[in-house]
Amino acid sequence: MAHYNIAALPGDGIGPEVTDAACRVVRSAVDRVEGIDLEFENISVGAGEYLKNGDPLPDATVQRLKTFDAILLGAMGLPDVRWPNGVEMTPQIDIREKLDLYQGVRPIKLYHPLHSPLRIPEGKTIEFVLLRENCEGMFSNRLEERDDKAEFATDVMKVTRHGAERICRAAFEIAKGRRKHVTLVDKANVLQSMAFFRSVFDAVSLDYPDVETDRVYVDAMALFLVQDPYRFDVIVTENIFGDILSDQAAGLVGGMGMAPSADIGDDFAVFQPSHGTAPTIAGQGKANPIATILSGALMLRWLDPEKGEKGASMIENAVAKTLENPDNRTFDLGGSHSTSDITDLIVSNLQS
Repeated sequence: MAHYNIAALPGDGIGPEVTDAACRVVRSAVDRVEGIDLEFENISVGAGEYLKNGDPLPDATVQRLKTFDAILLGAMGLPDVRWPNGVEMTPQIDIREKLDLYQGVRPIKLYHPLHSPLRIPEGKTIEFVLLRENCEGMFSNRLEERDDKAEFATDVMKVTRHGAERICRAAFEIAKGRRKHVTLVDKANVLQSMAFFRSVFDAVSLDYPDVETDRVYVDAMALFLVQDPYRFDVIVTENIFGDILSDQAAGLVGGMGMAPSADIGDDFAVFQPSHGTAPTIAGQGKANPIATILSGALMLRWLDPEKGEKGASMIENAVAKTLENPDNRTFDLGGSHSTSDITDLIVSNLQS
C-alpha cells in the first residue's frame, strides 16, 4: 500500500470551502483505487494566521511542510490584511520561493462551450498548458526594503540561465507527452532580460528536435489568446507574464473557478486553484470548487504516476461528465449550483 501524507492549507476567504470539497472528491477517488491511501492534515497559513499569531507563514511551518508528500492549498490573503508597506500578504508566493517550486503549471481546458465568453467554432475546443517560471522574473526583489522617502520605486526583471533553462526544459518535457509544440512568450524586442530568456529557450529547443516551437511577444499573445486559443499546446513564459496570461486564459474557459494549478519543484509540490480568496462570497456556498478539485487530480498524478494516475483520471472524467449537462453550473458560470451541489454531482459521477 502506497501511503501519502498531504498538508491541507485551507487559508482564507473561500479557501476552506473549496479545500473541503477537493479533499472529499480526492478521498472518494482514492477509495476506488487499490494500493494507494492518503491522509490529510490541516495547517493554518495565511492572513487569518497572521491576525491570530502575527505571522502568516512561520519558519517552523515551512520546515514542517517539507515533511509532507504534497501540499493542497485553498486560497490565501485578504484585501484588508496588509504589511506596513501597503502590499497584501502572499504566503502562497513565499511557499513557492522557499521550496523552490519553479514550475507554475496552469492547465487550461474548456469543458462546455457555454462556459466561454467566446463563440466556439464547431469542432474546436480550448485545451493547453501554460507554464510560468515561478521563482524569479519581475517578482525577484519584491521583498527588498524600500526607502519610504524616495520619489520613485523600481522592480527588477531577473532572468538567470539556470532559471530559464529549467523552466524551458520542463515545458519541452510536458510537450513530449502532448501535441509536441511549445510557444515561448517574451518581450525580446524591447527587454534585454527577455532576449536572454529567448536565447536560452533556443538553446534548449535543440535538445528536442521532435517538438515544434514558435515565439510570440507578450502583447501579441494577449491578442492571440482571444482570437485563436485553439492553436496552442504548451506555453512557457516569465513570472509576471505568466501571472497575467494565466488569468486571461482562465477567462476563456469560464473563469478562475475553472483554473487548477500545480507549483512544482525538484523535491516538493503545491497544488491549488488559481483564484484568490473572494472574501465577498466566503461562507455563502457560492464558491466554485472545480479548480481545487482538478488541482487535487494533478496532485494524485504527481504523487504516483501509476495508481495516482487512475485516481486523477477518475476525477477529471467525473468533472467532465458533470459539466456535460449545461444546467450543472455554479454561480460564477451563470448557474445556481452551490459549492456542495456541484461537489455532490462530481462525487456521484465518480462513483458511477
